[in-house]
Amino acid sequence: MTLASPITVLVVEDHPVVRFGLVALIDSQPDMKVVAETGEGREAVLVYSRLLPSLAVVDLRLPDLSGVDVIAGIMHAHPDARIVVLTTYDGDEDIHRALAAGARGYVIKAMPHDVLLSALRTVHAGGRSIPTPVATALASRVPFAELTSRETQILELITRGMSNKEIADSTGITEGTVKCHVNVILGKLGATHRTQAAAIAIRRGIVHI
Repeated sequence: MTLASPITVLVVEDHPVVRFGLVALIDSQPDMKVVAETGEGREAVLVYSRLLPSLAVVDLRLPDLSGVDVIAGIMHAHPDARIVVLTTYDGDEDIHRALAAGARGYVIKAMPHDVLLSALRTVHAGGRSIPTPVATALASRVPFAELTSRETQILELITRGMSNKEIADSTGITEGTVKCHVNVILGKLGATHRTQAAAIAIRRGIVHI
């Protein structure tokens, strides 16, 4: 009797201790094998193309590229790639961006390890794995007019507590222009003031601090 080939996995996680535990968990499964691991996003895209594993497990927070950029990069070169996100980010916008980029599974790190293993097997079999808490968060998402790159930059500075003058000095634009951007951002987020906009941005994963 010929044994089936194992599910080969690329692990993309920048925290060494977490990555060690994740690799150990996957390798303990009789039907899975980690073929590569990395904590760098750009390296992950290159390694995926070189090895073409069955699956990639990708964290959204990486030091050089965002996990969404890694997913998009892999999917651009390999449209049939199967990717599962494993992250602490549970905001609806984080989930939306990852799935829109091409991820087929989304698991929160606080979930039991059985949820991750089930997701890996489901996605490898051609399905999608969106646990109930993730699906609930995604269903609550209220689409908003997309922020421009400048608006996102200013929103991130707002979440750091910077004033309009400080933002102007930091970005090289006038304080009046910053004020105009802030008003547009408030409108797009449905916020009435800066503090509320910052809270919405952090909660939904539009920006991270």
